Amino acid sequence: MGLSRKELDDAIEELVARSSQTGAIDPSLYVEYEVKRGLRDNTGRGVLTGLTEISDVTGITANSIGEKIPAEGRLYYRGYNINDLVRGIRNRRFGFEEITYLLLFGDLPTKTQLDLFVDILSNFRELPEEFTRDVIMKAPSRNMMNSLQTSILTLYSYDDRAEDTSIDNILRQSLSMIAKMPLLAVYSYHTHRHYHEGQNLIIRNPKPELSLAENLLQMLHPDGQYTQLEAKVLDIALILHAEHGGGNNSTFTTHVVSSTGTDSYSAIAASLGSLKGPKHGGANLKVLQMFDDIKKNVHNWDNETEIRNYLNKILDHEAFDHAGLIYGMGHAVYTLSDPRCVILKEYAKKLSIEKDLEDEYSLYEKVENIGKECMQQKRRLVKPVCANVDFYSGFVYSMLDFPKELFTPLFAIARISGWSAHRIEEIVSGGKIIRPAYKYVGHHRQYEDLENREEN
Repeated sequence: MGLSRKELDDAIEELVARSSQTGAIDPSLYVEYEVKRGLRDNTGRGVLTGLTEISDVTGITANSIGEKIPAEGRLYYRGYNINDLVRGIRNRRFGFEEITYLLLFGDLPTKTQLDLFVDILSNFRELPEEFTRDVIMKAPSRNMMNSLQTSILTLYSYDDRAEDTSIDNILRQSLSMIAKMPLLAVYSYHTHRHYHEGQNLIIRNPKPELSLAENLLQMLHPDGQYTQLEAKVLDIALILHAEHGGGNNSTFTTHVVSSTGTDSYSAIAASLGSLKGPKHGGANLKVLQMFDDIKKNVHNWDNETEIRNYLNKILDHEAFDHAGLIYGMGHAVYTLSDPRCVILKEYAKKLSIEKDLEDEYSLYEKVENIGKECMQQKRRLVKPVCANVDFYSGFVYSMLDFPKELFTPLFAIARISGWSAHRIEEIVSGGKIIRPAYKYVGHHRQYEDLENREEN
C-alpha cells in the first residue's frame, strides 16, 4: 500500500536525519595518507596527471639561480601567445572560428582553409527538423546549462554514427556541436522566458554569412541588431574562453570521460555539468552580484577610502555574502597578471565608452587595484594576487545585453572548442582509462541477518 504524502515526507525526513549522522572524513587522515585533496599539493599547485600540446598556462619564471619567481601571465594556444593571436585578428573583423581551427588541427589556417572551415561550421548550424519544438520547447529548464546538457544528449538520437569513436567521426560530431551550441543556448533562453516569464517567443534563424559572435547577438537581441564593436568584443571574449589547459575542471572531465571510450555527446554533456558549478563556470556571475552590492553600499564611487573600507568589510566576512572573498581576484597559476583579463579589460573600456558606462568601468578598475592591496594586507600574502578573466567578463556580457542566465552558457559556447581538441588528444594519445586511487578509512564489520538487526 502506498504512503500518504505526510507519511512520505516523514519517512524522507528520517532518512535525511540518518544520512546526517554519517561522519565526515577526519581531515587529519588526508595528511597521514598524503592525499592530494582536489588534486593539489600542499602549495596549491595542481598534481601532474597528464600531458598536452593544446595550450600552456604560465605565471612564474625562474631567476639566474633557479628560484621560481612571479611573472606576467602567459597563455599559449598551440604554442602561439594569446596576445599575438588577438593582435593578428585586429585588422580583420572576427577570429573565433580561426582559433577553433587552430585548437582542433594544431596550425593556423591559410585563407583558403579558413574559408572552407567557416563554410563547414555554417552548414552544421542547422538543427535537426523539429528539434527546437520537440526538444528545446518541451519541459524547458530554468537553468540554461541543464537545457544545454539535455539538448546535447538528445542530439545522440539524431546521429546514425553516435557510438562511432573513430577520429574522423569524433571530429564531425565536434564541429556539429561547436556550430549548434549558440542556437541551443539562445533558443533555450527564449523558451524559458516565454514559458516561465510570459514573454514573447522569439526564434531567429542564424545567418550563414555571419560569424558565430554576430549570430549570437542577432539571435539573442529582440530586434536582431548589434554594433560592430559589440560583435568584436564578444568575439574576443569567446577567443579568451576557448581553452585554458588540461587541468581546469571541465577539461579534465573531458579527458576522464573520454578515456572510458564513451560517445562524444556523453563526454560533452559531462563537461557541461562540470562547468555549471559556481566554483568553475559561474564565477563571473558572482563578480557581478558582488558589484551590485558594492554599488548599493559605496555611495561615492570616486572615493577610494570608502571603496577600501567596504572591500575590507567583505574580506572580514562582514559584507556581501560573508564568505570573505573578493570575487574575480586571484588565480591558481597566474601571479602578476592574467593575460585574458588584461585583454578583456581593454575591450571592456572601449565598450563602456560606447555604452556611456565609463563611471562603472572606472569603479571596476578601482576595485581591482584597491582589492589587490586589501587582500595582500589582510591575508598577508607572499604570492602576488591579480584579477582573473572573470573580473571583467560579467561586466562585458551585461553591456552586450546578455542576461545572467546565459553567462555560463557563453563560457560553454567558447570552451567546447577546447574540450573537443582535448577529447581528440585523449583518444589519439590515451589508451588507459583514467582511474585515480582512493584510500578506504572506514571499518570492516560483520554481517547481521535482517531479523537480528537492532534500531540505532
